[in-house]
Amino acid sequence: MAQAQTLKATSNIVVRALGRSIDFTSDTTSSVRNWKLVLEARDDAASYVASNGDIHGALLDAAFMTLRDRLPEARNASDQDLAEAILAL
Repeated sequence: MAQAQTLKATSNIVVRALGRSIDFTSDTTSSVRNWKLVLEARDDAASYVASNGDIHGALLDAAFMTLRDRLPEARNASDQDLAEAILAL
């Protein structure tokens, strides 16, 4: 139950932050590019989740870095939580 609540909270943080970033920085190419990278990592995130963390690609690693750099709330989230949050986008 606690893990489900953590996943829901992490997913909500990522989704809200993505929306805020696009709303406030739609004219900033680098910001949009960073969020695009997160969205493009969804296939890698699916592999990561399905393999319990054994399989992950370069896009997913870059997405983790982007999320942790841009979202203070994501800095303490596990890779598993972030991968599941990316899938929820």
